Amino acid sequence: MKFENILAETDGFGRFQIALIVLLVVPRITLPCHFLLNNFIAATPSHHCDLSGLDTEGVFENLTAEQRLAVSIPARVDGTPSSCLMFPEPQFHLLVNSSNATTLPAGPCQNGWVFDNSTFRSTLATEFDLVCDKRQLTKGTATIFFVGVMLGAVFFGVLCDKYGRRSMLLVSYTSAIIFSLISALSNSYIMFAVFRFLTGFGITGISIITIVLSVEWADIEHRTFIGVFGSVSWTLGNMLLAGIAYLVTDWRMLIITVTSPLVLAILTWWWIPESARWLIAAGKPEKAHYFLQRCATINRRDEFSTRIKPETLSSIVSVDQKHSFTYLDLVKTPRMRRLTVLTGIVWYGVASTYYGISLNITGFGLDLYLTHFIYAAIELPAKFITYFSLNVIGRRYSQMGTLLATGICILINIFTPKSFWMFRTIVAVLGKGLSEAAFTTVFLYTTELYPTVVRQNGVGYTSFMARLGASISPLIMLLEDVWKPFPEVVFCSVAIFSGLVAWLLPETLNARLPETIDDIEQTRKRSICLSSQDQVKLKPEPEALKPEDNAEKLTMMES
Repeated sequence: MKFENILAETDGFGRFQIALIVLLVVPRITLPCHFLLNNFIAATPSHHCDLSGLDTEGVFENLTAEQRLAVSIPARVDGTPSSCLMFPEPQFHLLVNSSNATTLPAGPCQNGWVFDNSTFRSTLATEFDLVCDKRQLTKGTATIFFVGVMLGAVFFGVLCDKYGRRSMLLVSYTSAIIFSLISALSNSYIMFAVFRFLTGFGITGISIITIVLSVEWADIEHRTFIGVFGSVSWTLGNMLLAGIAYLVTDWRMLIITVTSPLVLAILTWWWIPESARWLIAAGKPEKAHYFLQRCATINRRDEFSTRIKPETLSSIVSVDQKHSFTYLDLVKTPRMRRLTVLTGIVWYGVASTYYGISLNITGFGLDLYLTHFIYAAIELPAKFITYFSLNVIGRRYSQMGTLLATGICILINIFTPKSFWMFRTIVAVLGKGLSEAAFTTVFLYTTELYPTVVRQNGVGYTSFMARLGASISPLIMLLEDVWKPFPEVVFCSVAIFSGLVAWLLPETLNARLPETIDDIEQTRKRSICLSSQDQVKLKPEPEALKPEDNAEKLTMMES
């Protein structure tokens, strides 16, 4: 008796599952708003040195704004005023002859900076003067956030398999709200960095719990739909972020605005069910039966209670209930160890390239908000294509193909001159769509690869590897100071390598979700190198999913 047989008695995809997806839409929408928020709160507007210290005795009184800049700030090669240098005293002779301007001594800004607030009312850069020698700190805020997400993945991965998906989801909601609001009230960069780290730590539970909870309640036939459609909320949130950031140009209010939907998420949490798979694996068949009965009632399968009893559920997963599963169980046995290493590499590559592209939305000749919106909008067709790809060619080839194609797009832009900005933009947008397709695939793929008893641990570990890649991505972009194409070369190499590694993973199309580690070590020993078509033949899914067959088998068991 497998869980899929029981789930079929409740209708494995009905109003209950649809309601669950809808309840998880709101918290999922907030995820991209936080994960890509750095594009806006850490943006650096045009700026130059504050010249008030030079305006002694009204020496600038008869000069225009352009003339004041000309006599006070050295010009760069393109003729624009320097952002970080100024003359120690006004050079009025430059109004007549500017040919020797480059030979004049210049030093750092003495009285701070003046920022162009036509696009942003305030950002971290304008609030805490994160420019010039401190400009790396704007990229550092993204790294700090993703380090929090990385450690949060470990925390929630452990506790979700120990205390359940539902309770830890509430912890994620509340902690994300509290820490995010405090970060918006920060009066120093250090305070902001600390609470931005804690925000990432808290919000990561939403990321890794919602996908697992959705997939564990879905039958085999609709797992792909659940995984892909659920991720559409990420795209919607990503598109909304561009519009919200355009309207809310103050960084503090922007953080508060994108966090506020989590208040609604807390109110809807009461209707979210616990995972019946986890309850059975944790030795709680009575509670599992309660939620399965609830699912059957909502899906109009009233005969469920007469066919399935709590004692029937106890035989589904034969697990030592005294054993507390941890991350060590991911590497104790050979097949699990192999699976852990391979999925870790793939997740690192997926996240590194995705955020390497997403956090670099300048240099394409388009407005910042428009570029972000286009990057987000391309994810919608990418997800629909991914849905058909996952069902037709399977998970493994979809994962490998999207990563390799992303690397190729990055490679093309390395060799394309910046004067061809339109072509570069098209290729970059295509690469962004492919990288999102890789992310959509890997979330679903991973939940199918790991067994129920350590599934949340597995997703927590792989999410840790993903956030490691995401946290390093902003730092990799700083390598452009060493060599301009250096970051793109790194992201291209990572995408291609992780794509090749994905080929080594087993196919999970139309396969039952594994329940125990023994399912990985024994059942998949023979199938790990088989094609998806061969695996389907090995698994009698259609017969197992027929409700009438299930009823007959259960009647025989009871008699």
